[in-house]
Amino acid sequence: MFGINAVKRRWFIALLGGAIMAAPRVAFGQSPTKVYRLAMLSPGVPSSDMSPDVKLLLASLARYGYVLGQNLELEGPRGRFAEFSALPQLLGDLKAAKVDVVVTIGYPTAIAAKQSGISTVVAYGAGDPVATGLVDHLDRPGGTITGISDVASTLTTKRLGLLKQLAPGIRRVAVMWNKDDLGMTLRYDASVGAAQAFGITIQPASVRKPDDFNQAFAMMDCDRPDALLMVSDLLTNVNVERVFDYTKRRSIPSIYEYDVFAREGGLMSYGPDLKESFDRAASLVDRIFKGARPGELPFEQPTRYLFVLNLKTAKAMKLEVPPSLLALADEVIE
Repeated sequence: MFGINAVKRRWFIALLGGAIMAAPRVAFGQSPTKVYRLAMLSPGVPSSDMSPDVKLLLASLARYGYVLGQNLELEGPRGRFAEFSALPQLLGDLKAAKVDVVVTIGYPTAIAAKQSGISTVVAYGAGDPVATGLVDHLDRPGGTITGISDVASTLTTKRLGLLKQLAPGIRRVAVMWNKDDLGMTLRYDASVGAAQAFGITIQPASVRKPDDFNQAFAMMDCDRPDALLMVSDLLTNVNVERVFDYTKRRSIPSIYEYDVFAREGGLMSYGPDLKESFDRAASLVDRIFKGARPGELPFEQPTRYLFVLNLKTAKAMKLEVPPSLLALADEVIE
């Protein structure tokens, strides 16, 4: 038989337990959810949750529990910035706003972010980070930057090989690239090296400003290439419709670095699956949010690559696409 003190003790414990169950969860001093500040710098594209790259990044971050407007804020320019000279001021503003991580696209934005000292994750498009001097080592980048790299020589070899499969008689390929972008110039250099294995000569078609495209087209009119490979950066991307129009009117087979260009009217594209690139970039961002140092996180390489073929464009150009090449495509646009 229980004594009176034991009964009182049981009654008090039961009462306390009920109070705990009924009390709001925040009543015991739980700290509110931390809000992380993120910025994405993609030249020519506003930092808006409506831009395609930002949408991909936010969707990937959501898988790690980050939701815009709850525990995540998106900082950065709401309008487009097309002048790289604006980057130091822009990054200074982001640093003053105590942004936790900047996600960059392209080499110029990546090197500017590194120089600013903000924790940085490269999503894509910056080239080989060791060859450009962005970092000393892929496995331990050091400093405040990490991200996703690419292997220019491997990718360029594959793109030239696809052009050769489309038209085995190809002997001269024009490569169009922004000569002021070191990352993209290294891709041009890689194309020169890779071309020898296919018996191809590379015809340089460098540009530095929008007016240079007309000069490049005039040069190709005088010395017509058998095909064209366009290297992607802000300048070439903004003017890609001009490249589409030129190659279609001249029936010059062309290949681009990202699938968006094949979907928008280009003939073919081969490059990293950007969804995977953003998934892996989001993983790096998550680790930095949780306290990891960017310089201790190895640069990663994509594992999935997409070959997209626009059959509609091929038909408009009266190009016959071999069945063997169609069979290789991850996506065929009818």
